[in-house]
Amino acid sequence: MLKERSVAVDIKDILCRFTTDVIGSVAFGLEFNSMKDANIKLRKYGDYTFENSWRKRFSIFLENTFPTRFINIVNEVGFSSRKKEIETYFVDMIRKTVDYREKNNVFRKDALHLLIQLKNTGRVLGDEEAALKGDNENVTGGITMNELAAQAFVFFVAGFETSATTMTFALLELAQNPVVQEKLRQEIKQTLKQNDNKLTYESLLGMEYLEKVISETLRMHPPIHRLARLCNKDFNIPNSDLVIKSQTQVLVPVLAIHNDPEYYPNPEKFDPERFSKEAKACRPSMTYFPFGDGPRNCIGQRFGKLQAKLGLCTVVSNFNVTLNEKTKLPIEYDLITVITVKGNFWLNLEPLEK
Repeated sequence: MLKERSVAVDIKDILCRFTTDVIGSVAFGLEFNSMKDANIKLRKYGDYTFENSWRKRFSIFLENTFPTRFINIVNEVGFSSRKKEIETYFVDMIRKTVDYREKNNVFRKDALHLLIQLKNTGRVLGDEEAALKGDNENVTGGITMNELAAQAFVFFVAGFETSATTMTFALLELAQNPVVQEKLRQEIKQTLKQNDNKLTYESLLGMEYLEKVISETLRMHPPIHRLARLCNKDFNIPNSDLVIKSQTQVLVPVLAIHNDPEYYPNPEKFDPERFSKEAKACRPSMTYFPFGDGPRNCIGQRFGKLQAKLGLCTVVSNFNVTLNEKTKLPIEYDLITVITVKGNFWLNLEPLEK
């Protein structure tokens, strides 16, 4: 239907289905086909993980206010049933997949295979650095099945909502900036022409303007609007008498820094050229960190960006994107877990002539 005529679509819903299918294949080696069936359990549980409901908000309040008693409280008032349901489903799914692979000697180059190696050997086979250090010589056991499932769930959560949200916001900005959209489309067309009409890992990384568009989207709409860090020693703030004591939790306001006019003039304007080599060289280094920074930055940032680039290329190369009348501006943020669009988000997709 999309190939034949212009239609209005809830782009956020479509992109969440896309990321569910991609992560299901890349992380678990499973085909979920949520593009055809939006009611699969994995998609439903992914939505619940990020939903902004009064039960979710109250659960977070209890956890932050009474951390040592949180589990007992939520059990008493019945808030843990959905969480337990998700946990049971996910662990069972991973366990069955792992059992099948091990019994049938199935090998697949994906994240789950690496986790299976960690479970069985305590390290990833072929890790030359570990071998040189002798780390593999005295390994007596790896991660447990529950730990394996937990890591797989983290991978799913990290790539499900955040990548879909990044693509949603990117298409919002492109719909409002047709000149930028067309410039990006021409870069994609040229890249496809040079690569036998195929998108490869190398060709995606080679598109400089696409990288700028993604970076500017993440500046204006970072999925994580603040970072939490624990101070590991007393720190005296320069030019002041203020001291941050050791073990104090510090919140870094990512969204505020990304929209500070001192670093980004006219921060409300979508301008991918802010991320040209020249422009980046003129800014302090710690004024852009949509994935965090340091040893605890986002482990899935490369995968997340690659997924977003692939999705954007697919849409922009096939459709002209415009705002639908159902979409009200300015948009409202939903901030319960990650920054996303509140409610549905409608865009018009008009097929391009080939």
